[in-house]
Amino acid sequence: MSTGLAVRLFLSSAGEPNDAVIVGDIRSADPGGASRLNILIPCGSSPRPASYPVTPGRYVVSAALPSGLVLTENAVAVEGQETPVDFAMTDSPYETHSWQYLMGNIEPDRVYHGPAEVPLAESVASRSMVASAAAPDGVASAAAVDLTALATWIGDAAPASCSFASMLALGQNRTGPPVARVIARGEPRVLPVPDVRGEAVSPLYRFGPDGPVGAPGGPVGERQFLVVEAAGSVRLATLPLPWGTTEAEVLVNLRQSPTGSAVAVAVRDPAVGAGLAYMAQGALDMAARLFTDVEAMLYSKFQNPLAAAAGAYVLIGTDHSVGETYWDPWLDRLADSFPRIGDGAILRAVRLLRRGSPDRARDGLIEAFDRGIPFYTLGLAWLVEGLSAFPDDPECVRRLDEARRLSWLADMREPFLILDLRQGSAR
Repeated sequence: MSTGLAVRLFLSSAGEPNDAVIVGDIRSADPGGASRLNILIPCGSSPRPASYPVTPGRYVVSAALPSGLVLTENAVAVEGQETPVDFAMTDSPYETHSWQYLMGNIEPDRVYHGPAEVPLAESVASRSMVASAAAPDGVASAAAVDLTALATWIGDAAPASCSFASMLALGQNRTGPPVARVIARGEPRVLPVPDVRGEAVSPLYRFGPDGPVGAPGGPVGERQFLVVEAAGSVRLATLPLPWGTTEAEVLVNLRQSPTGSAVAVAVRDPAVGAGLAYMAQGALDMAARLFTDVEAMLYSKFQNPLAAAAGAYVLIGTDHSVGETYWDPWLDRLADSFPRIGDGAILRAVRLLRRGSPDRARDGLIEAFDRGIPFYTLGLAWLVEGLSAFPDDPECVRRLDEARRLSWLADMREPFLILDLRQGSAR
């Protein structure tokens, strides 16, 4: 048997698949020893370890979590043996939330099931959905907070409601009709609060190709959203659907704490789910390790154009070629074949700008804006950046103003666009 390290990461078992892959490193702790960087680490309730040949010696193995945290374990590789290196993230507050815990969208078990008093987020940039005034000692009783929320699914959004102007108007109108009714082309549906083992404080909503899991049914249109309301605060979450046959999750975090997400959207894709979280962090090189075949994702865009768009963001963000590449025509087909996905037009325009075609890029950016808000938060950031390259063009300046103002409402830490339309007592 060769010498090696067998690496894996355990998640809480929920009686359901929660397999994923994250990125890590194997670094030698011996002088002159060889390291292995950017390894792939399987995650799950009972993951099969990934084996990496090494020379005998001491190593520090690290696992880079999508949250930005890094776990480390020391290991000694013995000649002729495969040494196990096991990481554990089994302290999710609920077993059903293990995926969200891995993505960094929810805090450890002790925050939810520890003392009655928990720390409050002090910053206006915190991710808490509901907040009350902090006591002099910096804590507040959980009982003093109204931990209830209303989630309304919009299965078929009216195309006109997805424009930048419409979204900005929603954020400015504090006394108008409910957001869901303004956006929906048909009748929006209020979803029951998932009540699985007391999870009402952090409900987790799941969606498949046909709508909410357990209660499917249309109509399902080209854009789907979830409106989350709590304590006067309203957030609009983009649902990245359909994502093939894979489910998407929306976590609503009502518990007071300094970290975690108010509303977080994740795709339960075992291959690239963590890569989407890396992408939101700006860690495109890490995302590229999980999007191991980005070009194939682009080529197979007709099966999953949203995954293809994610792959294109990573490809353009890590490949800085200025000349034409063989995958440039794929960007054209992605942009032209799926007009409902503004990200395709953004990607093509940014690529044209990089290749030194400002006139075509300018027209492409205007087209991308006119298609409506993108699915990806990174797309909004790239659109703002691209339009900023034309400060003397009135058409670009007008669109830049709206795109920039919308970005102020967006949670730029999330992979998919989530807008904070109305702030109530939330911080």
